Amino acid sequence: MSARPAARLPVTKTPKVYVGGAFIRSESARTFKVSGADGAFFGNIPQCTRKDLRNAVEAAAKAGPGWARRSPYNRAQILYRLAEMLEARSAELVASLVRFGAREADASRGMSVAVDRMIHYAGWADKYEHLLGSVNPVASPHFNFTVTEPMGVVGVIAPDSPPLLGLLSMVAPVIACGNTVVALASEKVPYPAILLGEMLATSDLPGGVVNILTGFRRELVPTFATHAHIRAVYASVGPEDRRALRLGAAESVKRVRFVDAAADWFGENSQGLGALRDFLELKTIWHPIGS
Repeated sequence: MSARPAARLPVTKTPKVYVGGAFIRSESARTFKVSGADGAFFGNIPQCTRKDLRNAVEAAAKAGPGWARRSPYNRAQILYRLAEMLEARSAELVASLVRFGAREADASRGMSVAVDRMIHYAGWADKYEHLLGSVNPVASPHFNFTVTEPMGVVGVIAPDSPPLLGLLSMVAPVIACGNTVVALASEKVPYPAILLGEMLATSDLPGGVVNILTGFRRELVPTFATHAHIRAVYASVGPEDRRALRLGAAESVKRVRFVDAAADWFGENSQGLGALRDFLELKTIWHPIGS
């Protein structure tokens, strides 16, 4: 008589954040619990610290020069490939959003918009220079022209809702124009951002170009504001965090752009050339001509 097989215990996933092309736990080993919409425990998410943020900035700074040197066409190809991966795993991402309370119709619509938005910025990657650069008339014997350059490391603080579409809508224009990103995922619904990190790891995007942290804004916003190597911050935050970011940015001389709390992430106003222009610097060159 054959023995009855023992009941199998499922292998529980250990969520990790994606920094510098690798999956890591918080350096402090701290975690915070997240539960699904039904109240059932889902998992322990890394509670990243200021040290994790500084490490992520180092990884982004290291990846920055190589990413900025890539041709705009190559960056466009990489973003398009990422859109393909999002499309292929959209069912998994929709399920992760529904697990944490999103309606399935809204989650499906959000994923469609997220894929389209990534393609939108892939299309802009090799075109924005023609609109933002210029040849300037000057009253002297010089050829004067303006070109764009990426700023460097940009801090992105994503909205709590929609957790994935909001994050992608903020990250895509920043990397399309050659910057690197340190992103803080939604505090309330961080798990979809962890899945996004898994996709980035198997995409053509070089490690360190996008780094995703999870944790609490009250701990990390001050470091986003004052870190000297973060050259700009793109944030969807409340009034108190806005004040902290403005004060810190004034001290460390960085650009800050805020997204309104009532922003329509599904609409056309949440994409476009303006989002790229906000994270570019303009360099004007004077070249003597004539005798």
